Amino acid sequence: MTHNDQRVQGLWWQHGVIYQIYPCSFKDSNGDGIGDLPGIISKLDYLQWLGVDAIWVSPIYPSPMADFGYDVVDYADIEPTFGTLADFDHLLAQAHARNLKVILDFVPNHTSWEHPWFRESRSSRDNPKRDWYLWADPKPDGSPPNNWLSAFGGSAWEWDEATEQYYLHSFLKQQPDLNWRNLEVRRAMLDVLRFWLDRGVDGFRIDVIQRLIKDAELRDDPPSRRWAARGKDLGKYATQKHIYSMNRPEVHDVIREFRRLLDSYDDRVAIGETHLPLDELIKFYGQQGDELHLPFNFTFMYLPWRARAFRYAVNAYEAALRRQQELAPTAVIWPNHVLGNHDEHRIASRFGKTQARVAAMLLLTLRGMPTLYYGDEIGMTNVDIPPERELDPWGKQVPGLGLGRDPERTPMQWDARPNAGFSTAEPWLPVAPDYKVVNVKAQRADPTSMLSLYRRLIWTRKASSALHSGSYHAVDNVPQNCFAYLREHAEQRMLMALNFSDDEHRLSLPDLGAGQLLISTHLDREGTIDLAALSLRGHEGVIVELL
Repeated sequence: MTHNDQRVQGLWWQHGVIYQIYPCSFKDSNGDGIGDLPGIISKLDYLQWLGVDAIWVSPIYPSPMADFGYDVVDYADIEPTFGTLADFDHLLAQAHARNLKVILDFVPNHTSWEHPWFRESRSSRDNPKRDWYLWADPKPDGSPPNNWLSAFGGSAWEWDEATEQYYLHSFLKQQPDLNWRNLEVRRAMLDVLRFWLDRGVDGFRIDVIQRLIKDAELRDDPPSRRWAARGKDLGKYATQKHIYSMNRPEVHDVIREFRRLLDSYDDRVAIGETHLPLDELIKFYGQQGDELHLPFNFTFMYLPWRARAFRYAVNAYEAALRRQQELAPTAVIWPNHVLGNHDEHRIASRFGKTQARVAAMLLLTLRGMPTLYYGDEIGMTNVDIPPERELDPWGKQVPGLGLGRDPERTPMQWDARPNAGFSTAEPWLPVAPDYKVVNVKAQRADPTSMLSLYRRLIWTRKASSALHSGSYHAVDNVPQNCFAYLREHAEQRMLMALNFSDDEHRLSLPDLGAGQLLISTHLDREGTIDLAALSLRGHEGVIVELL
C-alpha cells in the first residue's frame, strides 16, 4: 500500500480514538488501593462498549515511584505493584481480542538514579557507562556548569561528591538525564522499543521527546520575561528561554531512528509529548513525514473558553499542517487534539461542567485523532487533596503555585460503592466526594448523561466517513460566541455548531439548506431543521447531517 493509498483508506490511528489510562488510578484488582494491570483487563469490555480504539497506558515499568513511574529502573519489565510481564501479555491478548490497540508510555529522556546504568555511571569517572549520562565539571567557584533549571524547581545540576562532577536532571534529582549523543545509549534504547514491539505493542507515547538532545557546549539559557506557560505560573523556571537545554536540532535525527524502527513493523504508531509552539511542533512530523506520526497538539488545554480562541487555534493548526503536507506530499501528516491528560487539571474544572459537554463534541468532531483522559467521559473534576495526602513531587518541590497534579489523578469513579468501586482498600489518592452521583454505573443508566454523550459522539464518529476522514472548513458569518465548521467526505457533509456562551444564539446559514440534527450536547432533540434559522441554547453544540 502506498502512502497515498493510506491517506485515502486511513490507518487505525487516523480513524481511532485513544483513551489514556493512568494505571495507579484506573482499577485496583487486589485490594492494595493502587490500580493494576488485572484491573485494566477487567474494564476492557467497558472500553469496547464506549467505542475507543486504543488504550495508552502511562508508565508501568519497575520504579521507585519518585515521579510515579517516570523514573524507570528497568525498561524491560513490569512494576510489581501493577503486576507481571505475564499480566501485560494477557492485557495485550485481551485488548487485541476486542480490537483494542495498546500504546505504551516510553520514557527515554531520563532513568531513575537507581537504574543499573546510572549506578555504574556514577561509580567512577572511568566506568564504561560514565558517558551514558550527562556529567560536567563545576565552574571554578564550584557552582553548576551552567544556569539550566529543573522543571521541578531549582538547578538542573546535582553535585556528586564521590566523583566530583555534576550530573544533569531535567526533572527530579532522582531522574538523571541520559546522554543521547552517545551511540551506545541509542542502541540500548532502540533495543527497549524492539522488546515491546516484539511482544505486540501497537505503538508508543514518547515522554518529553524534545528534551532528548541538549546543547553540546552547555551554553546558558538566556533570560526571559517571566511568563505563565501552559496557563500556569511555573515560577523561576519561567524566567528563562530554554533554547539550549532542550529542543536542539539534532533531536530530529534521534526521532527518525525511532520512526525507522517502527516502520519495520506493521501498523505501529509513534506519538510524541511535544509542549512546543505551533511552528516548532510541526517540525516533529519531519520534513519528509519521517519522524513522529503524531506530535501531540496540546493547544486546547491552555486556551480560554472562547469561541474565537478555539476557531483561531484550529484554523492556524490546519494551515500549518497543509504547509507541512506540501513539503512531504506522499507522507501521512495527520492532526490530533488533546483536551485532558495526567498533567493538567480536568476539563470540567478548567472550563465548567456544562462547557465540558461542548468541549467533548469539539474534540470528537474535528479532523484528526482525539485523545481522551480516563474519567473525562463521566465529567470527573479535580479533587481537593489535603496537604498531608499530597504526593506529586512537582507541587511539593515548587509550593504555592498550584502545580501539583494529584487533583486530576484521583481514582476512576465506577459506581456508588465505597471508594467509587475502584478498590476495597483506601485508595492511594482521595476519591471525589461526588462519586455516588458521578460514576460510570449511574451514567450508563441515564440517556442524557455525560457518558451517554461521549458514547454517542464516539460511535457517530466511527460511523461517519465525514467525521473520521473528512475535510475541515470553518463556517463564516456566525455569532462571535459560536464556532461552526463543516466536515465533508465523498457525498456526506456534517455541520458542527457550538455555542460557547450562556446566551441563546441563532445562526443563519441559508446556503446550507436543511439538515438532520443527529446529536445535541443536551441529548434532548433530533430531527429535520432549517439551517436558515438554527437556534442554539446556551452552551449547546449540535451535529447536523446536511440533506
